Amino acid sequence: MRVTATDPRESLRLVGARVLSWGVALKVRLRELIYDLYERRLRRQLAGAPRPKHVGVILDGNRRWAKEAGFDADYGHRAGARKIADFLGWCREADVDVVTLWLLSTDNLSRSSREVDSLLEIIAGVVEEITQPSKPWQVRIVGALDLLPTEIAARVSAAALRTEGRTGMQVNVAVGYGGRREIADAVRKLLQQHAEAGTTIEELAEVLDVDHIAEHLYTSGQPDPELLIRTSGEQRLSGFMLWQSAHSEFWFCETYWPAFRRVDFLRALRNFATRHRRFGS
Repeated sequence: MRVTATDPRESLRLVGARVLSWGVALKVRLRELIYDLYERRLRRQLAGAPRPKHVGVILDGNRRWAKEAGFDADYGHRAGARKIADFLGWCREADVDVVTLWLLSTDNLSRSSREVDSLLEIIAGVVEEITQPSKPWQVRIVGALDLLPTEIAARVSAAALRTEGRTGMQVNVAVGYGGRREIADAVRKLLQQHAEAGTTIEELAEVLDVDHIAEHLYTSGQPDPELLIRTSGEQRLSGFMLWQSAHSEFWFCETYWPAFRRVDFLRALRNFATRHRRFGS
């Protein structure tokens, strides 16, 4: 260790700073090594285990993560946005067929206009990023786009349209989404369809069942989610996929979304694999 200061006290300070720096670097490296070993262990445990074909995620905790780090909400939302492409890659590696990401609820739209405008711009950028030609998945926008600014709705719709025909994993991006609103929209579409066909209310009431409503949900044609993940420690659905989650398995993670790691996802898959699914019984 070379120290150039001539003052003995300054030399000691420099030496101490170097030792502290090396100690921090060693701690970080050891932590990375531990995570690497843990991840390998999880992968071995998942070998041959059942996997969910549809995973829904409530990406929660961006603002709290930013606040605890001393930053504003925008910083947290941008950090969370950068995590999405990584997560989709993990899902693809795990042979997941469908992923639903809840990025913006109808309730979120009531926040301050400055935060909502910034968040919508971030979301539009994320959708444009994950729909680039180099990405293998097909993207569908689910939610009440009529609640969004016209420009944002047009951007995310156009980006998703570019992925039509891709045969890879299906990715639902829930924007302006609320579970109650989705069910109401499905019933409205169902009534309009039968009204156009000349079906009377009495005739519809005779044949109406759950499958008729399911056919008009935002996720029509897709399997219901087998696994729902919520980050940040909150243990509630907050209206996410109310209809589709009737038989889903839930996994609540304490980690805020921007800090969500591959090992957290693998732990969720491991937990899912150990459950005996009874489908409500």
